[in-house]
Amino acid sequence: MSLRKRSVVLAGHATSIALEPEFWVVLESMATARSITMAGLLVHLDQGRGERPLASACRIAALDFASQR
Repeated sequence: MSLRKRSVVLAGHATSIALEPEFWVVLESMATARSITMAGLLVHLDQGRGERPLASACRIAALDFASQR
C-alpha cells in the first residue's frame, strides 16, 4: 500500500504529511465532524502533538476518533 502525501502550512512553514489512504479517510471524517477544514485539523493536531512526529499524531488521532464511533 502506498502513502498519500498532503501539503500544509504549519506555524508559517510549508510541510507535507504522508499517511496511508485509510487514515486520510478517517481524518476527513474527523474534520467534517468538527466542522473544520483538513488544514485546520492538521494545525490543531500539530499544536497538540508535543514531541511526537506529526504523522504519528495523525494516526493516533484517527484511531481514537474511529474507536469512538
